[in-house]
Amino acid sequence: MPEVTLNIREMCDAYQVTPRTLRFYEAKELLFPIREGQKRLFTKRDRARLKLILRGKRFGFSLEEIRQLLDLYHTGDQNHTQLSRTYEIAHERLSDMERQRDELNEAIDELKEQLKWGEKVIASFSQGQEAAE
Repeated sequence: MPEVTLNIREMCDAYQVTPRTLRFYEAKELLFPIREGQKRLFTKRDRARLKLILRGKRFGFSLEEIRQLLDLYHTGDQNHTQLSRTYEIAHERLSDMERQRDELNEAIDELKEQLKWGEKVIASFSQGQEAAE
């Protein structure tokens, strides 16, 4: 039974990416579609890799980190190395995201305080204007 392949348009529709994105990932050696002239055919392996690429990007992994993790798939140790390294990078990324969230929350709180101060100043100008009339 022949393997089911998707053309570039079908891949774009299935994963909500652009043809340019797929060509970029191919150029970065993250995807390896079958080439038939100008036509690209994506295998089940390509689809699985694209899912992992998109998930990694969503979590903030760099393309190089994603490429290295995907390359670890064939180390012959039942994916232990790949899973261990993925866990390490994910743990580091989570720490970075939590730090960024905390910094953002701090900035939001500070901005809210500045807005409260601004409201008071604007209100005092309005009251001064009313008193002058």
